Amino acid sequence: MPERHFIRDRIRSVGYAFKGAWLLLSTEGSIQVQAGIAVAVTVAGWYFRISPTEWMVQLLAIGMVMGIEGVNTAVEKLADYIQPGHDERIGKVKDISAGAVLLASIMASIAGLIIYLPRIF
Repeated sequence: MPERHFIRDRIRSVGYAFKGAWLLLSTEGSIQVQAGIAVAVTVAGWYFRISPTEWMVQLLAIGMVMGIEGVNTAVEKLADYIQPGHDERIGKVKDISAGAVLLASIMASIAGLIIYLPRIF
């Protein structure tokens, strides 16, 4: 019987994850912009017929940026809950979290340029 509970709990966990992804995509402007960019580069991938390896790089880059943005959003919401007023320490935590998104975005953009610039020019 414990196995049945394990499976049920895993299914519930996946449901919570889908709920969280939906909340993120439906309420956060920054992730909506990133989702739009993801759609655009996916269309570009089909148009330019990128290789399977390039697809893997592109999909990993999209997942990395959007995943880190999700963590950043969670950190910011938790920080605001813990300390609603201005606090320099909380500000640093939020800045570091946003910096992680920036670094991932820069690397993803470089990967995109490597994939697409030779096809465009």
